[in-house]
Formats: sequence, C-alpha cells, structure tokens
Amino acid sequence: MTRPGPTTSDTATAPPAPAKPLASSGRSRLDVRNLSLLGVLAALIAVGGITKPDQFLDTGNLQLVLTQASVIGVVTVGMTFVITSGGIDLSVGAIVALASVWATTVATQEYGFAGVLFTAVLVGTACGLVNGVLIAYGRLVPFIATLAMLAAARGLALQITEGRTQLVTVDAVLDLGLPDAYVLGIPPLVLVFVVVTVVGWLLLNRTTFGRRTVAVGGNAEAARLAGIDVRRQRLHLYLLSGLCCGIAAFLLIVLSGSGQNTNGNLYELDAIAAAIIGGTLLTGGRGTVVGSVLGVLVFTTITNIFALNNLQSDVQQIAKGAIIVVAVLVQRRTAHDD
Repeated sequence: MTRPGPTTSDTATAPPAPAKPLASSGRSRLDVRNLSLLGVLAALIAVGGITKPDQFLDTGNLQLVLTQASVIGVVTVGMTFVITSGGIDLSVGAIVALASVWATTVATQEYGFAGVLFTAVLVGTACGLVNGVLIAYGRLVPFIATLAMLAAARGLALQITEGRTQLVTVDAVLDLGLPDAYVLGIPPLVLVFVVVTVVGWLLLNRTTFGRRTVAVGGNAEAARLAGIDVRRQRLHLYLLSGLCCGIAAFLLIVLSGSGQNTNGNLYELDAIAAAIIGGTLLTGGRGTVVGSVLGVLVFTTITNIFALNNLQSDVQQIAKGAIIVVAVLVQRRTAHDD
C-alpha cells in the first residue's frame, strides 16, 4: 500500500528554514579577512627575511617597525570610527603636524613633559571639535570640512614654525624613545598603541557608543528615528579622531625628537587605506579595529622592506594605491553578494 504524499496544508504549514543571522555572517567575513591579513603579514615577513635577513629580522629593526606603526596606528583607530559612521577625515595628517609643532614651541616646552603632552592632545581634540561642529551642526559634507581643516592646519603649522624644525629639549620626553625606557624589550610607544587599540575595540564592540556608530553609518535616518542623536554622535566621533591625532602627535614628537610642519604627511592616505583593507566598509555601517591594526602592520612592513631594499618612495606609494583599489573592489563584490 502506497503512503499518501504531503497535502497542500502540510506543505503550507511547514516551518521555513532558519535564515543565517546577518551579524554572524558579517563577523565570519571579518574573521576570514583578518586571517587573510595575517597570512599577508606572514608572507611579507618571509620576504623581508629572505631579501634582507640580517637587517629585517634584527631585533632593533622589528622594534622600529612596531614603533613606526604605533604612530599611524593610533590615528587609524580614530579613522576607523569615523569611516564606520559613514564619514571621512582628510585632515588627520595636518592635525598631527599642527599638534606636534604647537607642543614643541619654546613657550610650551617651558612647562615640561606635562605641557608638551597636554598641548598635543588639546590641539588635536580642538581640531576634531571644529570638524565635528562644521559637519554635525554646520551640515558641511565631511570631505569639504576636513579638506578645509587640512589646508588651515598645515598653513598654521607652517606659520608657527616659519619652516624650521623645532627641537625638543625636555629630557623626560626624549627619554621615552631610548632603549632604557623599554618594558620587557617593548618600546613605550608600542604600549600606548596597544592600550589605544584595546580601548578602541571595547568602545566599538562592547558599548552603546559603538552600536550607535554602526547604526549611524548603516542608515542615519533610521538611527534618528530610533532615538539616536545623530548630530551629537558625529560630533563625538570627530572629537575622538582629533584626540587620536593629538596622542599620535605626542608619539611622533618622542620618536623624532622634534616638531615639524611636514609631520603627518600622507597620514590620511595610510589611515584610510589601513582601515579599508582591514574590513571597515567605506560607505559606513561596518568597522573593525583589529582589521585596521593589521592593515597598519601590513603597510608599515611594506614600507620597511622597501626601505631596506633601497626602493624609491614613489614605488611604495604606487603599491599602496594598488592595494587600496583591490581592497575597495573586494568590498564592492562582498556588498553585492550580500
């Protein structure tokens, strides 16, 4: 005797297959991207070890790579938040320059270590405040507002220095860059970078502030209807970016022992590129601090390998440009698949 097939009513009442959560899918993509970046970083280390084994794998050189990554890395953490919210900040390099020269004037250095640190952080945060007010309440497009800040900050930095390098004379600041200040062989600048990274990760992934940042980047109007003060959120994000620039300016002062109006040149390119290849969506709504940090390490390692092999800086910029294009194309393909 044959068994009857399913009736129409049985088919209609059958529960649908559970859909895959979007958040889990997004996390999976970021995990795969982070693993890919770790693979790229491992490959670069292998290349450096093969081409210049004695120099690249030297402990001093590896410490230098991490130290250089720390400065742009702190800037990139702030940039990650801004891009996640759907914005952009083209002024980060100029803000670093302005903060570094303002903090190294003779008048500022008279107040010692605290004066240099406080001034660098204050100037960076103040510039971020101006950006935030213009964008959030002045309704200027982030591209235009931060481009104006780029020009103004560079011009003011040049005016303060009159084109001269301002040497640091505060011993407490200079001592942070010496090997005697290293903690278990780790430079203090790297430790600051680690702290900023951890705080940034917690802020983006474990707080209401982070969830609001993602919501604003995903759909600002929907975020507003959900009760989020979008303008205030954007103001806080550019304040955060400016704060990171101020911290980076102080790290750069320690690293170089001086303040120059040329400091932070092309930092905006490096920070945006690192965030993008790390998995932060250029159109907003998705960001990853861990991926951004890996992106910074990839770019810094590339720069170091090129320098050790006496390759010209223009080749480095071409390579970075190509990486940015590939990263954006991959993001568009991923967004299309979603």
